[in-house]
Amino acid sequence: MSPWELLALVSIFMLCRGQDDQCDDFSDLDFHETFIGTSLYVRLLLYTRVNLDCGRELPHHNFTSVPLFDVTKPTTFVIHGYRPTGAPPVWMNQLTQLLAAQADMNVLVVDWNRGAANLNYFTAVANTRHTAANITAFIERMKDNGACLDSIHLIGVSLGAHVAGFVGAMLGGQIGRITGLDPAGPMFAGVPPEERLDPTDARFVDVLHTDMNSFGLRGTHGHIDFYANGGLDQPGCPKTIFSGKSYFVCDHQRSVFLYLCSLNRSCHLTAYPCSSYVDFLNGQCLQCAAFKPVSCPVLGYDLSQWKDTLLKLGQTRVYFSTTAEPPYRRTGYRVDIVTWNQYLRWGVVILRLHSGKNASEARIDHELLRFERHTATRLLAQFDQDLYPVQKVSFRIVTGNVIGPRYKIRLLRMRITSLDQPDRPPMCRYDLIMEENTEIVFKPVSCDESHPHDSAQ
Repeated sequence: MSPWELLALVSIFMLCRGQDDQCDDFSDLDFHETFIGTSLYVRLLLYTRVNLDCGRELPHHNFTSVPLFDVTKPTTFVIHGYRPTGAPPVWMNQLTQLLAAQADMNVLVVDWNRGAANLNYFTAVANTRHTAANITAFIERMKDNGACLDSIHLIGVSLGAHVAGFVGAMLGGQIGRITGLDPAGPMFAGVPPEERLDPTDARFVDVLHTDMNSFGLRGTHGHIDFYANGGLDQPGCPKTIFSGKSYFVCDHQRSVFLYLCSLNRSCHLTAYPCSSYVDFLNGQCLQCAAFKPVSCPVLGYDLSQWKDTLLKLGQTRVYFSTTAEPPYRRTGYRVDIVTWNQYLRWGVVILRLHSGKNASEARIDHELLRFERHTATRLLAQFDQDLYPVQKVSFRIVTGNVIGPRYKIRLLRMRITSLDQPDRPPMCRYDLIMEENTEIVFKPVSCDESHPHDSAQ
């Protein structure tokens, strides 16, 4: 190798090193710093489609010196929450990448790890106001340089959701959008709206709840509030303290992972307006007439097609169920049955759909159902798999009767309608006689709209 070739290689190496040295990473603190406590210091790390793998820290007072930062583009701020260990959030890089894939935007990661990383949670709570004031001053300078407040989106996780709310309030509710991912509950429950995230903080506020019985905040705090699995315990999360750290954080963090999945377009999580999760599970809220001609709201980044309706409706609660693992989606069917049994029976329903060698089961067992003479019952059946075409159906009504004679239950009609795929024809079966606690298997037939029990839907 000639001296000139060697010099060229060394130059390229040094240039690459120089580029790497220009990358600014999220603060990574050790437990010792968290233990003794950290003082607030806010950093803003810029990511765009040009520098997705190499964040650039923006100077608060002279950001115009960074050519990558174009204030005329849409800007999304990502604001993390309490960091008791001081480590960077495991989801931050993926969220940054997926947001940049949605549109040509600035993604600004708000790194307030110094301030959020304290064993004393109350110190971190106190720092939320100061963090919000810092961000607000930066946005005001953006506005002075040509930014439009309506094109700014704040995504806050846990404590970060309230930081976003404080920023929005300081800017008179003129921010375009705030997304709160399981807003923190401790120290924010029962306080007035001005002391937490609320719908007046932005032109549009959407909130996702996953841990309201622990670290999350109960209630309704946006123009639309999504409640995954009722906003409480999440499938697949540990139920005992013996699982260690996961027991404490799994339900709370699920809000972020559901949002990531929706951004990745691998999840299509449809939610239904309802007064409660129990009413949703009871099949009482499977219509979305208020949102016609569009469908029910879908969790995720793009809520534009529902925004105008939601702003007219005011605060709207929407519910959905998930599986334990990505893509989290459960397939829903509306099941309408008419019973004609002689004796009143109480029980739960187990419904299984078969397609080839595959089968998927739905257990409708959240409460006892009432089966009596000439009674119409509507059920919500949710399956972990979407099997199609359905070749046969298994149906069983399980009662508490284990030693007495098995009573017969007569079904005048069963109609099974896909909620997720409305173009699929409904499946029906007429005049079935079955015994309680005994599974009956049948092949569904086309629904006869002239049938007296199919005429009123």
